[in-house]
Amino acid sequence: MPCDTAIRNLPAIQRASAEQRRKESLARLERALTGGTVKAVIGANGAMAFKGLWRSDGISDLCAYRALTAANSAPLRAAIARAEVTAGRKLNPQAINAGTHSHDGGQTWNPGH
Repeated sequence: MPCDTAIRNLPAIQRASAEQRRKESLARLERALTGGTVKAVIGANGAMAFKGLWRSDGISDLCAYRALTAANSAPLRAAIARAEVTAGRKLNPQAINAGTHSHDGGQTWNPGH
């Protein structure tokens, strides 16, 4: 996964702590999705972002989405289903793969970089 490149390039001791922070951040995001303090939002082009407060420890919304999707996260699936109903459109895998993202919880959208 592209998100893991920076972690894989660290020395072993730093890699272990970075991986632990990543796992803790993803667990916090899952709890926030379950509790409703963070919501998924879907943009006009079908890209997604998380709206609400969660300490990401440097993990982007797209990387968190990809990691939770790979783990088959039930809270993420429920949040995406709610977001699709609210937005009136489906999540677009092409927009996700292109890296379209938001830095402000879905107010503005940026192309992948």
